[in-house]
Amino acid sequence: MHAHLGVDADRDRWLACLPLAHLGGLGVVLRSLLTDTPVDVLPGFDAATVADAPRTLGTTLTSLVPTTLDRIDPSPYRWVVLGGSADPTVRPANVVHTYGLTETGGGIVYGGTPLPGAEVHVAADGAISLAGPMLARGRRTRDGTVVSLTDDQGWLATGDLGRWTAAGRLEVDGRADDLIVSGGENVWPATVEAALATHPKVAEVAVQGQPDPEWGQRVAAHVVPTDPADPPTLAELRAHAKATLPAHAAPRALVLSAGLPRTALGKVRRSALPT
Repeated sequence: MHAHLGVDADRDRWLACLPLAHLGGLGVVLRSLLTDTPVDVLPGFDAATVADAPRTLGTTLTSLVPTTLDRIDPSPYRWVVLGGSADPTVRPANVVHTYGLTETGGGIVYGGTPLPGAEVHVAADGAISLAGPMLARGRRTRDGTVVSLTDDQGWLATGDLGRWTAAGRLEVDGRADDLIVSGGENVWPATVEAALATHPKVAEVAVQGQPDPEWGQRVAAHVVPTDPADPPTLAELRAHAKATLPAHAAPRALVLSAGLPRTALGKVRRSALPT
């Protein structure tokens, strides 16, 4: 990864600000130790501290997730490695999308390009499988035995869907079980979330599929309003979504909320959203 990004231990300095119990945070520390690259470790993400780190600490590199990146200006950094979930938002040139799993020891695809030794297969239905020496040997069960994560050819089924672009880069759409099929049309929650997040009355938003007797599933938007006294209406959000997305991607249900359930990395826990 350091070779891919041209990291130089004499001029670069990492900032670790994601939880070390997750590989997005721990990986920063491990890479620094392996390459003798200076690193500063924060007890957690603080937007003001992270935004000032290039000036106060001399930081040039950090690893974030979309939720944390949205809270800072990334321009002072040489590279911001962005992982955590599919991110359809257009980012500055110094933000590098990474793709990987806990089972791969973190990111193994950077900017759509697999690292040396990493193999990526995308099936006809978009299912992504991974192979390579970075894969975990297996998953340890309660009785201590280790169960292989791969098939007999060494491929790990990730549960993600994606595609190769014309330029030969991997585009990850999201988790297969997050995909909403409404009226026979595929709708990715992250794409709708990115569109709705630009509405001035929306502070936070998460999208999920809900059962619908007519459409099979309907697109439901869970919204934290900017002003609880003046929340957006469903009609406003539908019109806003349809300005940039197909009509089938516009939400058909609206749930107002005081907050969204998130993991320690800041990813929305869709399974915990009220239906």
